[in-house]
Amino acid sequence: MSDMIMRSLMFVPGNNEKLLNSASKSNADVLLLDLEDSVQPECNKEVARERIAEWVMSGKLDNYYIFPRVNDRESGHLLKDVKTLTIPGITGFMYPKAKKGEDIYFFDKLIETIEYEKKIPIGTYKIIPLIETSAAVLNAQDIIQASKRVVAIAFGCEDFVSDLEGVHDHEGLSIYVPRAMIALAARANGVIPIDTVHINVHDLDDLEKNLNLARDLGFEGMLVLHPKELDLVHKYFSPSEQEYADAKEMLDLYEESQRENKGVAVKNGKFIGPPMVIAAKKVIRRKTLIDSKFLVN
Repeated sequence: MSDMIMRSLMFVPGNNEKLLNSASKSNADVLLLDLEDSVQPECNKEVARERIAEWVMSGKLDNYYIFPRVNDRESGHLLKDVKTLTIPGITGFMYPKAKKGEDIYFFDKLIETIEYEKKIPIGTYKIIPLIETSAAVLNAQDIIQASKRVVAIAFGCEDFVSDLEGVHDHEGLSIYVPRAMIALAARANGVIPIDTVHINVHDLDDLEKNLNLARDLGFEGMLVLHPKELDLVHKYFSPSEQEYADAKEMLDLYEESQRENKGVAVKNGKFIGPPMVIAAKKVIRRKTLIDSKFLVN
């Protein structure tokens, strides 16, 4: 189980000085400094590498987990991306268009080779695979298990729907099953499940509807396109004060029943069983980690 708090993972074009500056003042948990889709034309990719390195080494992004989204293994840019950005201040890399475990295994070994060459401890840099195709959804478990560096997996719905030759309908029916499958694969393997972006960044009511569903499906965070989404995203992926108080009370009642050999504890007319105790401990642990993050920052 990871101690990383990844409620919000915000994309920032790596070549855009203005947006990098804005991101450095945001309350996002993770900055996905982009070298891939948002950096066009291709000549801007070198600019993005250099600019990201400058910003990271300046210390202005020290309060964030930093995961540059690199270009995929067929792009011709991957080696330059990783060699340039295996530097202090980088947490790891988001790898796009992973289709099977072999892609992540390859990426793991590429990072390992560069760590070895630079005399960086092996395993320093983590990986977040981005699940963007039908094959990737079906191979999500293999993708996670291909490397011990994988700390989370994230869903990219727009590329997925295009690959599926489906339609991203308003109700989200076409992406409901893959969302559920990705969350299941992540939880089954002890990594963090990250939900897809919300495309209509100005429709916060629709964002809230999606966050409700994301939390019900087991997601722990969301890909974010705009800072205005962050407060709502954090609200839904953080235990509320009431949830924390209820969890504490539940554990207290359960521990009391154990001490007094009652065999069972009851809260609001419901028996407190082992699954409820496990869930309560997770709420308390997550609230503690989030509070610690704010104290550090």
